[in-house]
Parts: sequence; C-alpha cells; structure tokens
Amino acid sequence: MLELTIQLQTDNDKCLYEQIYEYIQGEIKEGKLLQGERLPSTRSLAENLQVARSTVEMAYEQLLSEGYIESQPYRGYFVCKIEELFQLDEGRSSERKSSLEQAEPTGARGYTYDFSPTQIDMTGFPFSVWRRLHKKVLEDGNEQLYARGDAQGDYGFRETIARYLHASRGVNCTPEQIIVGAGNDYLLMLLEKILGKELSIAMENPTYKRAYRIFRSFAYPITTVDMDESGMMVEELRKTDAKLAYVMPSHQYPTGTVMPIGRRSELLKWANEKEDRYLIEDDYDSEFRYKGKPIPSLQASDKNGKVIYIGTFSKSIAPAIRVSYMVLPEKLVQAYREKCYFYSTTVSRIEQKILDEFIRGGYFERHLNKMRKYYRDKHDLLLEELKPFEKEFDITGENAGLHLLLTSKSGRTEAELIEKAGRYGVKIYGLSDSLSDSTKDTSYTVILGYGSLSMREIKDGVEALKQAWNIKNRVTH
Repeated sequence: MLELTIQLQTDNDKCLYEQIYEYIQGEIKEGKLLQGERLPSTRSLAENLQVARSTVEMAYEQLLSEGYIESQPYRGYFVCKIEELFQLDEGRSSERKSSLEQAEPTGARGYTYDFSPTQIDMTGFPFSVWRRLHKKVLEDGNEQLYARGDAQGDYGFRETIARYLHASRGVNCTPEQIIVGAGNDYLLMLLEKILGKELSIAMENPTYKRAYRIFRSFAYPITTVDMDESGMMVEELRKTDAKLAYVMPSHQYPTGTVMPIGRRSELLKWANEKEDRYLIEDDYDSEFRYKGKPIPSLQASDKNGKVIYIGTFSKSIAPAIRVSYMVLPEKLVQAYREKCYFYSTTVSRIEQKILDEFIRGGYFERHLNKMRKYYRDKHDLLLEELKPFEKEFDITGENAGLHLLLTSKSGRTEAELIEKAGRYGVKIYGLSDSLSDSTKDTSYTVILGYGSLSMREIKDGVEALKQAWNIKNRVTH
C-alpha cells in the first residue's frame, strides 16, 4: 500500500484525525483493506494529506488500540484480522466520538502547522515496550488486579511514585501520603472534599485556566494575583484573604516563569503564618528544563506540611495515560481518610501495574532522557529560526517546558497576529485565553508550542510566520 486517498473536510465538525481514523476503519470493515495489507507510513500519509504527522499518528494509535491494525517493528503498520472484533452500535460510537473530540485540540482543524502548547511528540514513545509490559501483566496470572483495589491506588505503585518523586524532584513523602487519580481534574475535586467548601484561593494571573474553572465550580472565591519575573507576587498575595495559593513554580503556565528559591521561601513563609493556609503546587512540565541546574520542587523545601503537591504522567509519557498523583501533607491524610474513604480509585489496577513496571524496569527513565533530547533539539531549532523576529518581538519562557511566548514591541495585537498567521495555515494561541483578569493588558502576546511538531514542520511553520507577519531575514546583534 503506497498511499490512501482520503477526502478531508476542514469545515467538518469532526477532527482531522478522527476523519482519518473513520475512513481507514470503514475500509477495513468493508473489506477494501485486507488482512495483512500494509498501510502508508505516518510520514508519507501526512505528506500526502498535507496534515501534521502527529494527526496521522493519533489516528493510527486509535486503530492500534481497537485492534484494527498492528505495528511490526521496522516494517510498518498492517491490517489485522477483524472477524472477531466486537462491533459498536451507534450509541457506543457516539461515546467514542466524544472522547476523540476531547483529545484533538479544536485549533488544529484546517491548519498546516499547529503550534499547540499542549500537544506532545508521540513518535518517540516505546510502543513495543508498552505492549510487551501489557502482555506480561495480563499473562502473569494477577487475578487480584481485577479486584477493586485501594482507593488511594495500589500500595506498590505508590511506593514507586514516592521513590521516583524523591529522586527526580526532591519530594519527601511516604506511600501513605499519595493518592493516585485519573487526571488532575479528579484530584482537585477530591481536594475540595478534603479541605471543605468555599475556601478562598489565590491564583497566578495569567494562569492555567482549566484549574481556574474547576475551583470556580467549587464556589471557591478566587483572587487573581499578578506576577513579576519571579512568579506570584507575595506582597500582593498578603493583601488577599486567601487560605490557599495555587502556583506552578517549576514552569508556570503559560508564562514559562521558573520561580527562584527566594520567592519560594516567601511563599512558604506566607503559608506558615496561619494554621489553615496551604500551597497547592502544580509541578507542570517539570521534566523538561533547558537552562541551569534542575530546581527541586517547592514541596522539597516544605518543613511544616504546607504544600499539597500534584503531578501527572500525561505530559511525560502520553496524554492517554490518565494517571496523576497528589501528595498530601500528613495532617491532611487523616482528613482524606475520614471524608473520602468510600471513594473508589479512578485508575484501572491493570494500568497502574503496567506503569509501575514501566518505571521500575528503567523504561521511563530511558524514555524521559530520549524525549528531553528530542525537545531540546526542537527548542534550540525554534529559537534559532526565531532570531529574525527579535527586532520586533520579545521572546520569553524559553528556559523550560514545550512552548514560548512572543510579545510584540510595536503594538501588533494578539488578534491581528493570530488572524494573519491563520491566513498562511499557521495556528498560534493567544495569552489572553489564560487570563483571569480581563483588565490586565497582555493583548500583544502569543504562544508558540513546539512539542508535537517535527523539525521540518518547525522550520516551515516559522517560515510561514515570517511571510504572515512580514518579518525580514535579518538577525539582531
């Protein structure tokens, strides 16, 4: 099979990768693609359809997970035998569609280059290792994995997380302090049950808007606190009546600020001044840092049980790995057991065991090291390609994470920059989407993420931006 002719509809409500998935699925079901037939490579199909390679990869991964195709190392993707496949009815199909739509950023439709700050590179994921571990776990006769399990997550898995966090982030905790959950959203909702209702909370501005909306749904009074080059301004925090402060000290989203030790100490001092104050540390993008020495987590400096630490494997492994973890201060563990003892774990014990094996076997460490190299190369290339932009834009947030910010020096608005980029097939994102205070003037800043783009796509995408924004090929000194 050299190519597939798929008519993609950019004005369709369905995501591009869902259209690819459904076309291939239909061809297999109707017998037009036969058992053992080879599919095009993700690269060649992406080039043929003029879409991002990651879009094709997401479609192929869905087909792999549902058993329509298989991957053979060094050979490619092949159609599976499907006589035994369970056929979904229309109702079930609509449920799958909903989950697929959630996985595809809405901004990716109809664009040649999507500089999404939330997507990651899946080309380096060790699929063969993951499948082998999955098979091993299922074949080991672990009947207990089908039982209900501990509400906090399996103890052995929590032991592994505790060791990993201590080694990589300096977090000090026991397995008893860890709660495993299916995503940060669930853990934040659980935290509301632990801490109680209507607590006032302070958040950075701009901030991670999803967390902001979740806290607002709790009826928590929210105060936004401005940031400077070091992060949340503690002198402004003191002017509020907040009991909680939600911060991302390792790599603030979306500004990219890395909080220095001095500001961290100020925040801990604020929390220690009153018994019922806590800091919620979202350790966003902490795995990917490009300048300076790694900085331990805020929790690592906490001596009085004032930091609630939250992290996830979704960004470092794969978005579909919906496994997050929360480390509670010891004094809140008892509150959890009293108020939340009846909740069941939201993560399959089989998935916990596979991820446990993935970390214990050293595969996670090797994967992280490889991805750091991938992302560093992309990071360095993007900065190099953006040098001609330096006369007209301030470039910030480049020390860590998978995105950076461009702020116009000449007053070109965010809306103008996004609209002109779109004309040339480039999707970029505005900082204003992350603002919780509409009076703050950041309407000249856009976000460029590079995690899911190939090196070629980064070069070509920036070249398209040059044309869109009329940037000359000159370099400032």
